[in-house]
Order: sequence, then C-alpha cells, then structure tokens
Amino acid sequence: MESVAAAIRAALLEGDPRSKCMATRKVARQWRRGELAFVFDVAMPDEPARPPRPELLAPARMPKRGKFGSDRGRIALWHSLAHIKFVAIDLALDMAGRFGGEMGKDFVSDFLSVAADEAMHFALLARKLDVLGSQYGALPAHGGLLQAAHETSGNVGARLAVVPMVLEARGLDVTPATLERVRAAGDEQGGKILARILDDEIRHVAIGTKHFLAWAVSKGIQPESAWKNLARAHFRGAIKPPFNDSARLAAGLSREFYADIAN
Repeated sequence: MESVAAAIRAALLEGDPRSKCMATRKVARQWRRGELAFVFDVAMPDEPARPPRPELLAPARMPKRGKFGSDRGRIALWHSLAHIKFVAIDLALDMAGRFGGEMGKDFVSDFLSVAADEAMHFALLARKLDVLGSQYGALPAHGGLLQAAHETSGNVGARLAVVPMVLEARGLDVTPATLERVRAAGDEQGGKILARILDDEIRHVAIGTKHFLAWAVSKGIQPESAWKNLARAHFRGAIKPPFNDSARLAAGLSREFYADIAN
C-alpha cells in the first residue's frame, strides 16, 4: 500500500494547475477510503512545483489592479484570488505531509480535506477567469505567499499559528467586503463562489485553531500567549483591523488571541 506521505509528495510536485487539483483530490479521496498507509517514509519537497506562469513578483513590484468596474480590474481580482487558492493547496498538502506523523491521523484527515477544498476553490476561480476571457497565469502574482511555509517548516505550532490563524483568518476579514462589491456589480455567479469560499474558510480556520489548541495543551503552554509569541516571531506582515469578529469567533478564534497584537 502506498504511503500517505508519498502520495502527498507526488501531489506537491505536480506543477500543472489542473493536474495538481486532480492529484490533491485523489489523495484526499484515497485517504478517506483507507487506501493509503499512515506512513511517513519520504520528506516533503522544500519547494512545491509550480507552472511557468504566473510570473511571481515581490509585493512592492505588484502592479495596481485597477478599478473593479473595469474589465482589467475584474480580471485582476479573480486572478489574485485564484493565485491565493493555488498556493493554499500546497500549504494544506505540506501541512499534512510534513507534520502528520507527529500530529496523528485526525490531523492528516483534516488538512487533506482542506487541501481538497482549496483545489475545488481554485477550479471555480480558474473557470471564472475563463468566462472573463482570461486564464490563471495571464497576470503576475504575489511571490511571497509561500514565505510562511519556509519560516515555519520545522515547527508545527508556528505553522498552525501563522497559516490558518493569521493568513486564512485574514481571508475571513476581507472576503465579505469583496463579496458585497461583486454582488453590487450584478455578478451573482461570482458572489456564489465567494460565499462558498467564505463558508469553507471558517471551517479551515476552525481546523487550524483546534489543532493549535491541542498542540499547546500537549506542550503545557497557554494557547493565547503562545500564539502571540509565534505570530510575532514568524509572521513578517502586520495583523491589523478591521476584523470579522463573528466569523473568527465561529472558527474558535476569540479576540483574546489577536486584539492586543494588532498593529
């Protein structure tokens, strides 16, 4: 029987977006059916494979999106979201493959389900770009989204603190305003995509928070103070309001975690 680690590694090394999505959903399905062994016999790659495009740029070099009402602005928005989701596939796969042996079967199940969700989100967004006459890779993209993975590759607590509880939690804050803008422009299909993503992201943050709390308890440390220390040490960006407190609370992320670290 193939190991779950080998199957995850193979998915991470798929560079073609469509192939990565298919491989990711296959791994999640095989794991759910008991067709993969709970064995971690191969290491995760230092870098996941990616397609030759989009060109990855430093944040300061990213071009302005343009106004949302223009064709250019709409395509830039959906392309940015698609890129975030493409990277999110790799982040969830790497989480399961890199730390699953340490954290256990439930951890693997949870993060493979997150990876499958992210693959589905990417497919929806890529299809949206096709409808708009564009495609993923047509524009440059943010090159720093995998930085969090490099910063936390040796510490599951830090990875949980930064990826689900900072990066994905930020999605809970900003997606409702984007959803409102899209619906106000009369794009009901786009609104349905964003509403689905928002609902799933609440579950993803909840999964990350649940496993972070369990990790902190296992180490005998106080979760809120541990999260603050890890976020300060491993996240280079700013954690800033406005916060979607209701969505964060639904995910188990109370204001005790983040209120006094915001800047």
